[in-house]
Amino acid sequence: MDGEWEPPQITNPAYKGEWKPRMLDNPNYKGPWIHPEIDNPDYVADPNLYKYDEICAIGFDLLAAEAEKHARDTWGAIKEAEKKMKEKQDEDERKAAESKSEDEEDNELDESDETEESSDADTHDEL
Repeated sequence: MDGEWEPPQITNPAYKGEWKPRMLDNPNYKGPWIHPEIDNPDYVADPNLYKYDEICAIGFDLLAAEAEKHARDTWGAIKEAEKKMKEKQDEDERKAAESKSEDEEDNELDESDETEESSDADTHDEL
């Protein structure tokens, strides 16, 4: 009512610090859980698992090499036309907003003229 709420300036004698939940003893606790390791009878260790005598493949990264050309052919071809269309659209919207605001101002002036004429008509007595 008379400003923002401010906390009281006196200390609370019953305050005992930040609240923390009590730790209760668990008689069934056996320590941190360790997952059991089960032997796989089908597993055979192969030290040459990743060693290949011959690699019969070649990789090419063509997308990175042709990305700039692709961008020029697709997006670059229509970029200027889209920019001109956007500028024309913005100009049309700006003109429409200006004409709308001018119409509103004219309507306000017309309404104020009508109210002045009606008040003038009430004050003049005619024969």
